[in-house]
Amino acid sequence: MTETFSAEELDAAFTQFQKTVADVADHRDWDVWADQFTEDADYVEHAYGTMHGRDEIRVWINKTMNEFPGSHMTGYPSLWHVTDPSTGRVICEVDNPMRDPGDGSQFAATNITILTYAGDGLWSCEEDVYNPMKFGLMARKWCDRAAELGTLDAPARQWLETTGAMFGRRK
Repeated sequence: MTETFSAEELDAAFTQFQKTVADVADHRDWDVWADQFTEDADYVEHAYGTMHGRDEIRVWINKTMNEFPGSHMTGYPSLWHVTDPSTGRVICEVDNPMRDPGDGSQFAATNITILTYAGDGLWSCEEDVYNPMKFGLMARKWCDRAAELGTLDAPARQWLETTGAMFGRRK
């Protein structure tokens, strides 16, 4: 049986989640982000699979967000959210902007996140729903622009020459 949480409690928990996410975006301490999940949480990521448990989530998020393109994302703000007290869920759209490649241009892609609240400020599940092709094309365009500007760093260049190759050349 699922515990019921009020819309106010879900909103407050999500507000704290977003504060932590903003702090992590600034300090890049992904362990703090992983600590927001229960010990037995699941993280469903459609391109990478499902991580089971906080420890597996921690290992995955540190690897993913310290490699390009995650390493070049500057924030993860929610553009909107809704709460569903009957399921204990918060559903939101998350923006994933990239750092400035050097000319002020902006590159970003969004995803839908479904968070299931467990109480006491912890989440028992996160599922991210997005179009991997859209993210790949955005990262490829960012790399192409950074290369044009002479600001493409080694991690982005390596991604561009391997994974990025499947997204074609920007026209």
